[in-house]
Amino acid sequence: MLSHEKYMHRCLQLAKLGQGKVAPNPMVGAVIVHNDRIIGEGYHQEFGEAHAEVNAINSVENKSLLSESTIYVSLEPCAHFGKTPPCANLIVEHQFKQVVIGSCDPHSKVNGKGIQILQNNNINIISSVLKKECDELNKRFFTFHQKKRPYVFLKWAETKNGLIDNCGNKGEVTWISCKEIQSLVHIWRSENQAILVGKKTVKNDNPSLTVREITGKNPIRVVLDSSLQLNSSFQVFDNKATTYILNTIKNETVGSNEFIQIEDINPVSILEELYKRNIDSVLIEGGRTTLQSFIDADLWDEAKTIVGQHTFENGTNAPKMNQTATSSEGFFGDTLKTFFNQ
Repeated sequence: MLSHEKYMHRCLQLAKLGQGKVAPNPMVGAVIVHNDRIIGEGYHQEFGEAHAEVNAINSVENKSLLSESTIYVSLEPCAHFGKTPPCANLIVEHQFKQVVIGSCDPHSKVNGKGIQILQNNNINIISSVLKKECDELNKRFFTFHQKKRPYVFLKWAETKNGLIDNCGNKGEVTWISCKEIQSLVHIWRSENQAILVGKKTVKNDNPSLTVREITGKNPIRVVLDSSLQLNSSFQVFDNKATTYILNTIKNETVGSNEFIQIEDINPVSILEELYKRNIDSVLIEGGRTTLQSFIDADLWDEAKTIVGQHTFENGTNAPKMNQTATSSEGFFGDTLKTFFNQ
């Protein structure tokens, strides 16, 4: 089992190279082993392009060794024709003697069907190797298919006395967390397919909601503006990334900005709309009202709060979580708390 775990760890390393590039597809890594030696590797590199198994097989110079080899893959090989042919069929075609799998695929078109194809062709299957780690890698993908909604990631910064802003008071510090936290926040942005704020956050902060601090893909920006009170001068409408404006008035597309009309803007309807648009994860960076609405509706999966070293005399109270932090750690003088919805 130790050798199986060793090669599955390598699959996970490879899979993570697809972070931010393959959504809403899962991140997947594959390793081909012959006589306890790696002869091929691959991972899913871009959405719509070849899957990990295909890239791993193509990397093997001597294809005659495949029938004597084991292929390790962090997620069950697909069993349906999508943008690419089924990987399970490709494994059968090359007559691998064994397949070692980390997670089973929850997608309705796979969900055990890939394993069934392999078993029907007398290929030995070992499953659930490093399952916990493989499931964690694709928690967004799993949530999307199992709960029929995006993975919801909440984030905010608050002062030591529990405020998220100072209501524009002059002379007060307005940047709550340390400068180093910016890069971390931009990493979180790159890991999620969309980022969401309310109109008050746009008005007060004029954020760009991009990943300027790191190299990565900008998330789709989602702005809640029910009565269309925001004008085009704000940075979220600068066409540097796709922006969805959820409102109750109209449907219209202007450049990279798409106005989407929904009857009532609330956490349920928001997530339903994003799900219909194949968005597997959303980072919510809005103000207290927006964040608290998702907490109160119990429609969240993970939250990160940064507690800075400053205090404000008055301002807006931070959102209130309905459970205790899973972990708390120091980060350049600030405190980073992590919550998972149990």
